[in-house]
Amino acid sequence: MTGGKDGRGEARRRARGELEGEVLAALWAAGGPVSAAVVHEQVTGAAYTTVLTILTRLCDKGLVTRRREGRGHAYAPVDDQAGLAAAGMHSLLDEGGDRAAVLARFVSELSAEDEQLLEHLLHGDLRDRG
Repeated sequence: MTGGKDGRGEARRRARGELEGEVLAALWAAGGPVSAAVVHEQVTGAAYTTVLTILTRLCDKGLVTRRREGRGHAYAPVDDQAGLAAAGMHSLLDEGGDRAAVLARFVSELSAEDEQLLEHLLHGDLRDRG
């Protein structure tokens, strides 16, 4: 499967998960349930059947819902971008073994701005933005 053209006009291979990200981005941009055809219009360099496969996989993973609409289906993301990122972080934390070590490493590599933001969030100074 190719992912469009590179700067020289040659086909390039998408990175793992890149196409799923593009499909999710198209769904978030749509703002409501849409057909696979609408998603396909927003995803460059992918065949319609490939977009259908990705939508099915995202449904199987619980990241996208699908409901019957006429002869086809309408697809919508289960969560917004911030919710999906948070779920991914929780999943990685659960798989990381020593939670304290994973969290310590994560916090030690935060920028000063992110560290300050996290501190404010932990003390309830800021509301969840998403």
